[in-house]
Amino acid sequence: MRARDWGITLGTGQPGPNNAITDVPGVRVGHATLDETGRGKPVRTGVSVIEPRQGPARYDPCFAGCHVLNGNGDATGLEWIREAGLLTTPIATTNTHSVGTVRDALIAHEHATLADPSTYWCMPVVMETYDGVLNDIWGQHVTAELVQAALADAQAGSVAEGAVGGGTGMICHEFKGGIGTASRVLAAEQGGWTVGAFVQANHGQRRELRIDGYPVGRVLGHLASPYAHQDTPGMGSIVVVLATDAPLLPHQCQRLAQRASVGLARTGGGTEDSSGDIFLAFATGNSGLAPADYNRRGLALASDIRMVNNDHISPLFAAAAEAVEEAIANALLAGRDMQTEDGRHVLALDGPRLLEALEQVGWRKGAI
Repeated sequence: MRARDWGITLGTGQPGPNNAITDVPGVRVGHATLDETGRGKPVRTGVSVIEPRQGPARYDPCFAGCHVLNGNGDATGLEWIREAGLLTTPIATTNTHSVGTVRDALIAHEHATLADPSTYWCMPVVMETYDGVLNDIWGQHVTAELVQAALADAQAGSVAEGAVGGGTGMICHEFKGGIGTASRVLAAEQGGWTVGAFVQANHGQRRELRIDGYPVGRVLGHLASPYAHQDTPGMGSIVVVLATDAPLLPHQCQRLAQRASVGLARTGGGTEDSSGDIFLAFATGNSGLAPADYNRRGLALASDIRMVNNDHISPLFAAAAEAVEEAIANALLAGRDMQTEDGRHVLALDGPRLLEALEQVGWRKGAI
């Protein structure tokens, strides 16, 4: 059950039909999960992929931009997005030590499925967070076959959350974390566009956790923490992907990506030195753009494009902040209890426990 299923409504915006990043037309999400225990070190990891278009992004790229709130992490392909402003590949999320494997697998997949003499290079976007508390991260168990499985799983509609795909072994605010998603649809007079958020949440200290603005983390300290006697609370990261069907230019996508910081801050994140907080936003509102890494013969010298006037972009920013805030809450509520290799408990933050904590700090269901 997700936040809204428990009566927790975050913000005032209207979610899309799936309350997911896939509410942006054409966007698809797929997961491939490894969850094996009982045979040596536990393997709890995986890969998640986001396809930005119904067809290959290579032939119909999206304008895109990125923002780094704190750089204690890594993501491939972002420098070229900063330079060219275009997303031409799927986006993948995984664990810290598997970025190279996933990147290479995406390159191989593109070469095998989109073989074209006019395509002379490929620079996929792969984002990571650290799952080494719950997963044998040094074992590098993610394979090219797992990436292929995630690509094959990519679909529109509802999105699996929690301990799936790249989020399988993640911890958030000292509870079980992982994948979360949410969306907002603007009113017709604001453009009617959709903004969707996808998070891989592996960040935060429990005492800082806020839900709907209420400091629930302050009354949850009595619950077991995986960091009580070892490691440091908040020693993780969060990566965020924002999608919209609004016609944004690259610099506007960068501005949208920055607003992920607002949603992160609302839940109590964004202040840890050891957290890699890296955000990407892409916009599908323009089509027919020529890839920046494509042989130019036969292509038009210029493309006709549209853009949202800056005077009307604020509702998109607000939608992005709300969607990220709710996606993090959904990632937490989709968790399930796990144990580390040495027996430390990573508890899930279930609905009844969260509602009890909210009521302790003054929240009331349905209150404005």
